[in-house]
Amino acid sequence: MSHLNYNHLYYFWMVNKKGSVTKAAETLCLTPQTITGQIRAFEERLNGAVFKRSGRKLEPTELGELIFRYADKMFALSYEMLDVLNYRKDDRVLFEVGVADALSKALAGKVLMSVMAPESNTHIACYEATHEDLMARLREHKLDVILSDCAGDSLKYTEILSKKLGESEVAFFHLGPLQQPFPACLAEAPLLIPSKKSSLGQQLYRWFAELDLTVSIAGEFDDAAMMREFGFAGRGIIVAPSVYADGILARGMHLLGTTRDVLEEYHLIFAERMIQHPAVKLLLSSDFDSLFQGHDSAS
Repeated sequence: MSHLNYNHLYYFWMVNKKGSVTKAAETLCLTPQTITGQIRAFEERLNGAVFKRSGRKLEPTELGELIFRYADKMFALSYEMLDVLNYRKDDRVLFEVGVADALSKALAGKVLMSVMAPESNTHIACYEATHEDLMARLREHKLDVILSDCAGDSLKYTEILSKKLGESEVAFFHLGPLQQPFPACLAEAPLLIPSKKSSLGQQLYRWFAELDLTVSIAGEFDDAAMMREFGFAGRGIIVAPSVYADGILARGMHLLGTTRDVLEEYHLIFAERMIQHPAVKLLLSSDFDSLFQGHDSAS
């Protein structure tokens, strides 16, 4: 074979990555019919099928699996090249960051601002979503780094690295004091807590079970600021990293107690290819201990 149509190869690779012609077409902004036609032309050129039907799903044939292994290396390298070339945009360093929606944003903002000095030529672009969505975007080369409350699934991918930046114990607040001592008092009023999908939410449920504490959950929130607004309105007990205690107390809330058995963690997750990015290098070399031990206003 003297010539290979690399557009055909790219469309095949994208269909295999996305799992269907429809999803690949959406990503490429093409019609499914166009993708199907290009795949058919690719198979004619190879004189063999690259996909087979398994129910409603498309699976690569033995030939398709062989081609995909090479294509995956090729296009991963091409994306890596674009990442390096796109560091600079109009003489500014582009830094694309994903922030997990479960994280309290005031502290995340301070972490990011540490690489954004007033005289810095870094141009930051922030994107907020679930941890799962951010991981998918990172692996698709659509983000440089992620700030998240967990890093467990990053261990599944050899090309993804992570560093724990810091942690904060959590505190519980209510509009007024309750009768029993902490933590028994948490059973006296409804609780407003982070979503069970988040690391903090899961830790809280385990902690309640370990204490054999029967609590009433009035609401679960992906957005920490929204949860606090409900608490400020007297709808229940709220939980927040203790670094935000001063700002929450200033809103008239009463501190019920704190625990180190439940921690909000901040992890920096990034692709190995980004390790030479100037902002990533600065984040990796910075010491954030004083930030996580201090007090700040509520997010």
